Amino acid sequence: MIGMTPLSSIAMSAYTDLVRLLKDDALSGVEGKPTLKERGDKAYWYAARRVGTEMRFIYIGEDSDETRARINRIEELRSTAKDRQAERSRLVRLLRAEGMTPTDRATGSILSAMAAAGTFRLGGTIVGTNAFRLYEGELGIRLPIGGMANTGDIDIAQFEKLSVALQDQVDPGLAETFSALKFDPLPAHDQGRTWRWAQGGSGQLVEFLTPAFGDETLRDLPALGVDAQALRYLNFLIAEPIHAAAIYRSGILVQVPRPARYAIHKLIVADRRRDGAGSLKSAKDREQAAFLIEAMAEDRPDDLARAYATALEVGPRWREHIGNSLNRMPETKPILESLGM
Repeated sequence: MIGMTPLSSIAMSAYTDLVRLLKDDALSGVEGKPTLKERGDKAYWYAARRVGTEMRFIYIGEDSDETRARINRIEELRSTAKDRQAERSRLVRLLRAEGMTPTDRATGSILSAMAAAGTFRLGGTIVGTNAFRLYEGELGIRLPIGGMANTGDIDIAQFEKLSVALQDQVDPGLAETFSALKFDPLPAHDQGRTWRWAQGGSGQLVEFLTPAFGDETLRDLPALGVDAQALRYLNFLIAEPIHAAAIYRSGILVQVPRPARYAIHKLIVADRRRDGAGSLKSAKDREQAAFLIEAMAEDRPDDLARAYATALEVGPRWREHIGNSLNRMPETKPILESLGM
């Protein structure tokens, strides 16, 4: 079994405080009068402010008790922004001292720029290994140093329907943001459409993805101002995402999938990869799934059982992919089967 090293209670508390302060800052930094708008069966909060002769509505977040509580404290939050900045810096220093893995400089600078433009505020969700690396604070365990946590790619996913419904967009545009960071757009099969950017020298790659409900084609994400590669099974991964803090400078508030959904999704994609089940990427998928499943079976078995049951109920193709991966994971399979499914 994989060795698990827990974070200290001091680190856990500091991480929770850092995420809370970053959420406070996300609201206090938006200028305008809080306004609730209903779109379909959901309600969303915006900050309304006049720009010239027009009203601009800046998306704050989906309606919830937590969002309402922060909105009720918005003036207080705005007046204490400098104090929070200093406290966030202190918490990041503490987390580094406690051995939590910081985000590397290249990745941190990109995430920071995308956060400032509004990528994560508008529902962008980090997926892939960069999301896995951000589960340390959420799960309270040290991540293994090695192949399963190494990546040069930053993958961002968003639901197409959400991107259209929000009626807000990143500012500045992500193409402008990437250009400033010396990223160049990579050509796509569809001329004039861009869903991938590469940074010369560093080898960093940023890709945009969206769930496929049909063909895996390129789709438009208007809130982010980019195109995205549609992929099947991605809807399961990015449903109900959570906030996380990247340990860089004084912290960056980002959005990641729920770790239980990430683990089960990895079982699916490990079997689905076109380069064969024995590939290095498939092996890495299974390693990450095994690590998270073992960790969550101990501390969050209900979350894990719920994600597993949800995926199995979708249909036979999902059960086949999951089953094929678990047949290659003799230590992980009994853990999931013991959850009382």
